[in-house]
Amino acid sequence: MTTADGTHKHKGYRRIIPSMTALLQFEAVARLNSFTLAAKELGVTQAAVSKQIKVLEENIGALLFHRSHRNIQLTESGELLFSIISDSLQRVASAFDQITQGCGQHEIVLGSTAPFSQLRIMPRLNALNDNLPNIQLRLATQMFMGDLRTREYDLDIRYGDGKWEDGTSILLFEEEVFPVCSPAWLARNPAPVTLEELAVAGLLDAASTSEGWYTWPTWFKGLGHTPSTLRTNLRCSLYTDSVNAALQGYGISLGWGRLVEHLLDSGELVRLEPFVVRPREAYYVIVPHGRRIDQQTWAIVQWLQGKVAPPSSLE
Repeated sequence: MTTADGTHKHKGYRRIIPSMTALLQFEAVARLNSFTLAAKELGVTQAAVSKQIKVLEENIGALLFHRSHRNIQLTESGELLFSIISDSLQRVASAFDQITQGCGQHEIVLGSTAPFSQLRIMPRLNALNDNLPNIQLRLATQMFMGDLRTREYDLDIRYGDGKWEDGTSILLFEEEVFPVCSPAWLARNPAPVTLEELAVAGLLDAASTSEGWYTWPTWFKGLGHTPSTLRTNLRCSLYTDSVNAALQGYGISLGWGRLVEHLLDSGELVRLEPFVVRPREAYYVIVPHGRRIDQQTWAIVQWLQGKVAPPSSLE
């Protein structure tokens, strides 16, 4: 905005902000929690980064980091500055993406574990494109829960109690875990009607992860039952492999209801009743500190929940 004499009404930010270079270097240090890693990312020396941060602290008159021999930690002032800078840089980067791509799409980087990505996200990609055409998704799939301070995620999907220090948690949905098999397996085998029968029916097991997922022994324990014998047809490192083995009729897998929902709806898998464990943990979307929870974030949340927001709501 300009006044009648043609001058800008707003003060020049250069009078207030001491150094954009220092702010960029501060953001890298805060995000990576390391002077060394920040220097490597920025292509400068660690001494140069340390000097810029020290000058920045002197100019604003506040410490930004608590420094010890082995680590650093943001102060309260540092947390405030980091949240604002991170959000601002995200918006600038998004603007550059939209300008350079020339298509008006907004890219969302979504962190997820492999089971959630393959079983929950992939079957719903067409709904994303149909209802939110201006959002371009970039999937960052990993084996375990990510650390948003060290990876460039806009959103991260996690399973747990919803209490994480690196972002704001938004509940996606709760979960329940029950045995599943294919119709072909059920046609060849009698359906187990007791937990003891289930334990020896030919189980497909997957290794536990840092998300705290159940294995068959911990699932039975969740029901207050310790089988005298467990007969396992296959042990897998990945949960998706146990689901695929169940689809092939090779045995009974644990079914995480929110992940195998589409396979139950299509009839490719069958839920064995009445066995079920309802964990206290749930699925959450984590919005890292410094990023806004805006309309597009809520639209992604609704899509992940199996709902969709009208396209007009994002215009």
